[in-house]
Amino acid sequence: MTENEKGIFDFEENSSDKIGVVESVDTANIIIKIKNEEKLKKMQVNHLIVIQSSKIGQHLIALVTKIMRNSSIESVDEENKPIYNIVNVVKATLIGTHLDKSGTKKNVFKRTLETVPEIDAGCYMLDEDRLTSFMKAISQMAVDEKNPLSIGHYALDEKAEAWLDGNKFFQRHAVIVGSTGSGKSWTTAKLLEQVAKLPSANAILFDIHGEYEPLKSDGFQHVKIAGPNDDVKDGIFFLPYWLLTYEEMISMMLDRSDNNAPNQAMAFSNAVVEQKRKQLEGLGKIDVLANFTIDSPVPYKLIGVLNSLKAKDIERVPPEKPTRDGPLAKKLTRFIQRLEAKKNDKRLNFLFNESDDVLKYDYIDNIAKTLLLSNNLQDKKGVKIINFSEVPSDILPLMVSLVARVIFSIQQWIPKEDRHPLAFFCDEAHLYLPEKTRSSVEEAGLENFERIAKEGRKYGIGLVVISQRPAEVNRTILSQSNNFIAMRLTNAEDQSVIKRLLPDSLGNFSELLPILDVGEALVVGDASLLPSRIKISKPTLEPNSATVDFWDEWQKSKNKDVVSEAIEALRRQSK
Repeated sequence: MTENEKGIFDFEENSSDKIGVVESVDTANIIIKIKNEEKLKKMQVNHLIVIQSSKIGQHLIALVTKIMRNSSIESVDEENKPIYNIVNVVKATLIGTHLDKSGTKKNVFKRTLETVPEIDAGCYMLDEDRLTSFMKAISQMAVDEKNPLSIGHYALDEKAEAWLDGNKFFQRHAVIVGSTGSGKSWTTAKLLEQVAKLPSANAILFDIHGEYEPLKSDGFQHVKIAGPNDDVKDGIFFLPYWLLTYEEMISMMLDRSDNNAPNQAMAFSNAVVEQKRKQLEGLGKIDVLANFTIDSPVPYKLIGVLNSLKAKDIERVPPEKPTRDGPLAKKLTRFIQRLEAKKNDKRLNFLFNESDDVLKYDYIDNIAKTLLLSNNLQDKKGVKIINFSEVPSDILPLMVSLVARVIFSIQQWIPKEDRHPLAFFCDEAHLYLPEKTRSSVEEAGLENFERIAKEGRKYGIGLVVISQRPAEVNRTILSQSNNFIAMRLTNAEDQSVIKRLLPDSLGNFSELLPILDVGEALVVGDASLLPSRIKISKPTLEPNSATVDFWDEWQKSKNKDVVSEAIEALRRQSK
């Protein structure tokens, strides 16, 4: 190899850079016998080591997982004092191969092991100028792929910018986790800012508490799920009951403990189908009439369903004289009461509003076009932020999943050649993607997302699951994710979940989770060239998620009475 073809690892066999030799190899795990005491003192867990390869122009890269010093009594001196034999050992995990040259490219890193190290192969610490050069090479490789997604800077070398593969990040689903105050919302905002700048961006963020309201710039579009007193207008979304599938309607409206539950479900489904049929006949939708089902998104009037159920609840039938009760008489009373109570609940205005605008046949078109169309199409924005802050918590899982299911279903029916990829950002995912469901509403909502997690990729839908409590997030959905941005986690259960999801080959890499600084993350997965500790860059627009400074606030003088105003807001169920 000529001088010009040499890579950044130009180690000499007997140089002071050598820290030791390979003592044993177990697949991707190696043990290194350390001979350079001074280098050992500078070494830390999760630092990188370079190992000689049997192939010229190649070096293996390993991640330090454990540093040990073993001592044993070798012999005794003349005064009968023990003479100790001290052996310094480092455990490391092989994470890839560095090539001095690959084709026309120099300093190429691959996440594959083209060889395994030989016994007594030289090992070198990756630090100082060589570390900087290596990290810059990693960074440049991501940029050269023409799909870079900037996230911050490597903790090992802050001069090197950390990039992710934008394709693989969304193709393979992603998870962003971190305790409150760890920088999780920052990270999400940082990603969304970059997505929003792309010419044909297409992403939806489920904003549960309204904390992403400050993200207002070109490429962002904000919509809000209607509150109790909201009317139909731009920026306000209603999620009409007629968009619910049969299972979703039943989960919300039926008390399965009622002895008459089967009769109630049957009567309700028959009444809904009949009302949808009448609506289609009135609109002259002959082609839809031939094939529609109870799950078809066809508007109908709920009052028509209620009148049908009430008639059956008091029905009297011949032929006997006097007439006798009909087959459903007195069996639907409680169901009717529950349905009317929900219909009249002002908090559910977004669901049971029966204004002419919401009952329009093409109302679903307005929702779908707002959420599915990308930048520059019909003046739509690439990143759509949906504010769910006024949706009651007991039906939140169903409402979030309703939006996701409708979009997913439409995406399925778009011809493959015309299908445009879309990403769902699921903030506060533990609230509507629970590991343990407590109601039929949660079960129905979770089922929709599990299907998206399993099948979404082939229809161009990616998931980004964001949560401060990964232990409470559905395991099926987490297991379908191949990219992890894990920030500080202090809860032992949360740490355990993430450790199980990370590759076994990373050893003790996850042990850093409780000691990460604010804004730091462990980034692992298909989108990252190498598992790294990364300092996340601050986004231009910050979400409203800053931790309250209790002590500082308590020292301020406060004169405004906000309690009465809050009570009135509680009464009217609207801020």
